[in-house]
Amino acid sequence: MKKVFIAGATGWVGKELSKAIVASSDYTLVGGLSRSEENLSDILGLDQAVIPLFDSIEKAIEKVDFDILIDFTSPKIAKENIIASIKNGKNSIVGTSGLSDLEYEEIGSLAEEKNVSVLAAGNFSITAVLLQRFSETAAKYIDHFEIIDYASQKKVDAPSGTVAELAYRLSKIQKPVLDVPVENTIGYKETRGATVNGIQVHAVRLPGHILGVEAIFGMEDERLNIKHEAGSGAAPYLKGIFIALNKIDTFKGLKRGLDTVMDF
Repeated sequence: MKKVFIAGATGWVGKELSKAIVASSDYTLVGGLSRSEENLSDILGLDQAVIPLFDSIEKAIEKVDFDILIDFTSPKIAKENIIASIKNGKNSIVGTSGLSDLEYEEIGSLAEEKNVSVLAAGNFSITAVLLQRFSETAAKYIDHFEIIDYASQKKVDAPSGTVAELAYRLSKIQKPVLDVPVENTIGYKETRGATVNGIQVHAVRLPGHILGVEAIFGMEDERLNIKHEAGSGAAPYLKGIFIALNKIDTFKGLKRGLDTVMDF
């Protein structure tokens, strides 16, 4: 059985993921990262032996042996966790939002050097994965497109990891045409959104939204909207994470996007 360590084990996704790993017959949960060093079994009400929590990845690596790190923390902490795990020969699955393209370049280079695997996905939801795949197909044929990023008023990072990943991937296909360059906008240039990898991205942060992304493609007299929306539960992400767990040993280096290891 592969041994899994979850950074952010007591968080929104981490709690449900911890329960799912414990219930799995293929993986065992050997520990987690949290602000408090307690017994995760007690916190989650699991009928299990002690599952220790640590307040730093260094302590965890020293105390427990694991094969795979799953990270759902914050960008700065996630990078530290991933780098430490790579240097100690551990594979990593990254669900944390906010890491930059430059940070992923550093992570990818180190993963190749250490011959380990890192799979980073801005979103493990299957419908979000399909949005990315469908949007990449649309971008091959339509050269005018923008992205809207929806989230609650409490989300501090913008764009979301899903949108950042989508913008990165669409930019590899083509940069959209801007008939009026942003710098030529009359009025408030900021209303045209932020330019992320050459693509205009508009972040909405309002009550009533949980997480969502909409890719809008425009042609003469027609428009294509591809939209994904998620609710408040963690269930949509668990299936995708288990796909990632099953595929993490099938490559070396860095892959970005769950669909890069899925069969279509």
